[in-house]
Amino acid sequence: MSDAGVSMAEPGVLRLAGVLDYRSGPALRKQGKALIEGSRETRLVLDCSAVEKSSSVGLSLLLAYIRDGQATGKACEVRGMPDDMREIAEVYDLDEVLAT
Repeated sequence: MSDAGVSMAEPGVLRLAGVLDYRSGPALRKQGKALIEGSRETRLVLDCSAVEKSSSVGLSLLLAYIRDGQATGKACEVRGMPDDMREIAEVYDLDEVLAT
């Protein structure tokens, strides 16, 4: 498993990668918020296709990033959510909020 990371893969595409858990969550939260606030795009894709494993922290990050995007006038879309994240989202009835 690789280290977690968040980056602006291309304009308007925020890419999450690696293992999203309580160890990586706080740093990813700060980094992602700064990237979103610095983006000039009006649409934001939250790309989870490089996430290897996620706890509920990953869902919390997505929800926070969506709020950050909305606060800066960006429409957000989640793409490539792995099965473990999708299953947790279903338990909390977040699958429609995070629809891909």
